[in-house]
Amino acid sequence: MATTAQARTAQAESTRFFTTMAFVMSAVIIAGFSLHLAMGRSSFDAPLAYHVHGVIFMSWIGLYLAQHVTMGAGNRALHISLGKLAYVWIPVMVAAGGMIILVSVRSAGSPPFFDRNEFLVSNTALLLCFGGLCLWALRQRRYTGWHRRLMLVAMAVLTGPGLGRLLPLPLMMPWSWTATFLATLAFPVIGMGYDLRRHGQVHPAYWWGTGVYVAVFVGSMLLAYSPVGYAMTEWVVAGTPGAERPMEAFIPPGFAM
Repeated sequence: MATTAQARTAQAESTRFFTTMAFVMSAVIIAGFSLHLAMGRSSFDAPLAYHVHGVIFMSWIGLYLAQHVTMGAGNRALHISLGKLAYVWIPVMVAAGGMIILVSVRSAGSPPFFDRNEFLVSNTALLLCFGGLCLWALRQRRYTGWHRRLMLVAMAVLTGPGLGRLLPLPLMMPWSWTATFLATLAFPVIGMGYDLRRHGQVHPAYWWGTGVYVAVFVGSMLLAYSPVGYAMTEWVVAGTPGAERPMEAFIPPGFAM
C-alpha cells in the first residue's frame, strides 16, 4: 500500500513538472510574438499566409496544453481522444511552416538578423525534426516516460521563433541563428536536471530526442553553408524580392533596439 501511494505521488509530481514546462514553453512563444507586436515590428496587417500559419501553430499550443491539463486532472479518456488530433495536426503544421518559410524568404529574404541560407535550409530541417519527434512521441504513447520527454524536446524546437524575438539578435550577429538554437536547449536540459534530481539518472528519451535535435541542427548548418545549400537558396529566391537582400545577416536601415 505504501509503495503504491509513493508511486502515485511520484507520478503526480512528474505530471506537474511536465505541465509546468508546457506552460513555460508556450508562454515563451507567445511572449516573443507579443513583444514584437507591441513594439510595432509586426502587425495584424500581414498577408493571409501569415494568419493561416499563426492560427495553426497557436492551435497546436492550445492542444499541447490541453493534453497536459487533462492528464493532470486524471481525465485519461479525453487525453487520448485529443491526442488523436495530433496525427492530423502535426503534418498540417509542417506544411504550414514550410509554406511560411518560403513566403518569408521569397518576399523579404528572411529576417535580417539571420543569414538567408541558414534560415531557409536549417529552419526547414528543424521543422521536419519537430514533426518527426512528435510522431515518434505519439508512437511511444503507451510508454509515458518516452512519450512525455520526446514531446518536450519537440516543443523545445518550436520555442525558437519565440526566443528569437526575445533575444538581442542584432548583438549576436553573425551567430544569431546558432544562439537561438542553443537557447532552446535550455528546456531539455532542465528536464534532464529534473530526472537527475528525482531519479538519479537521465531518461534515455532525452539523450535520443536531444541527440536527434542537435544532429539535425549540425547537419542542416553544414548543408546550408555548402555549395548545395547556397545554390538551393539562390534557386528558391530567384526573381523574387528576397533575392535583393544580402545572403549574410545585416542591420536594416533605421533599425533601433
